[in-house]
Amino acid sequence: MPESVWVAQSDPRVRPLLADLAREYSTRYHRVLADVHFELREYPAEHFAPPHGGLLVLLQEQRAVAGGAFQRYDDDTAELKRIWTHRAHRGRGLGRRVVAELETEIALRGYTRIHLTTGPNQPEARALYLATGYTPHFDVDAVPTTRLRFSKALPAPVGSR
Repeated sequence: MPESVWVAQSDPRVRPLLADLAREYSTRYHRVLADVHFELREYPAEHFAPPHGGLLVLLQEQRAVAGGAFQRYDDDTAELKRIWTHRAHRGRGLGRRVVAELETEIALRGYTRIHLTTGPNQPEARALYLATGYTPHFDVDAVPTTRLRFSKALPAPVGSR
């Protein structure tokens, strides 16, 4: 069972996550790899750091196998970013685990809603968010051609930090 670790974006264990995401986005969207690398770093590291954000990595044998992050969207809403599972570890429920752990932390930070977008060429992400209770803000029966927006209201946290 992978270990959950909250890290800074500069942590070396995050590099495989960002590199794999860049390769995946480059392939799926037929974009130049260097441009995707730049895009993944477009948000300052502090966006994914306390008190308003966080970055979670699941480690197995000290290697990143899944992860994800959140940042402040507005006073009440966090935005999920960079949800990722290494292709060799897909189908094991790690994406669901990442989303659940991010949601728990987001609620503990006082947010009451989550917002996210995913690309039209990411059917696995779309399926993950639908399966985990996110509300789609698009026609789920249409062939997607633009970014897909989702949201979710969070229950009140049992405890707070």
